[in-house]
Amino acid sequence: MRIEGSVALVTGANRGIGRAITEALLERGSTKVYAAARDPKTLETLRERHGSRLVPVRLDVTDAEQVAEAAHLAADVDLLVNNAGVFEPTDLTDEAIVDVARREMEVNYFGVLRMVRSFADTLARGGGAIVNVVSAAGLSNVPIQPTYSASKAAQHSLTQAARALLAARAVAVHGVYSGPVDTDMTKDLPTQFEKASAGDVAKAILDGVESGEEDIFPDPFAAAFGAQFHSSPKNVERQMAAMVAIPA
Repeated sequence: MRIEGSVALVTGANRGIGRAITEALLERGSTKVYAAARDPKTLETLRERHGSRLVPVRLDVTDAEQVAEAAHLAADVDLLVNNAGVFEPTDLTDEAIVDVARREMEVNYFGVLRMVRSFADTLARGGGAIVNVVSAAGLSNVPIQPTYSASKAAQHSLTQAARALLAARAVAVHGVYSGPVDTDMTKDLPTQFEKASAGDVAKAILDGVESGEEDIFPDPFAAAFGAQFHSSPKNVERQMAAMVAIPA
């Protein structure tokens, strides 16, 4: 689809990749962007910069009522970007790991599932598109992020299902498999991970949408990871496991 003239909704639009995608959409000529965040006050700077083309939306993707309200408000959307996500550092010896896993699944999987279900009919009316911002960790578990990786694997599986089930309704479904990106979420990653800028990643994501790529690898780490994964998933698994032994 073409970004110019589109009407989009971006979850988690107040920071990181979501904010960068929101700004990139407006720069490329989106008519309107519904910028969604749990606290609309965090979107005030974006609204001041972009005026009426940016519509702040109060949205916690774990809240079914708020998701329904957003779907009613944004009934003209033809591009849905499921970017909102959560990551909590943990390891297998953490007594709270099950609670951490539930919180991550609630946002990263169930939240996306709610959004896809709620917007499917709207998107199908005009042959729209869905962009799920997954992660390279959704293709092969990163052992230092065990539960986050599992939640992203679930999101990857959902992306595949949505692509198949919505194809007959002319809705394109894109999965984004980024590597480390320089955001608040990754500030505590080990220093050997080179981080891409959120702005560059956002531009690459929109390029991928416009060129019809189903699986988008929007940064150098992701591109190399994707090539290795398609060649040998088992080798990638071993490489991820080896990183556990590398000191920060």
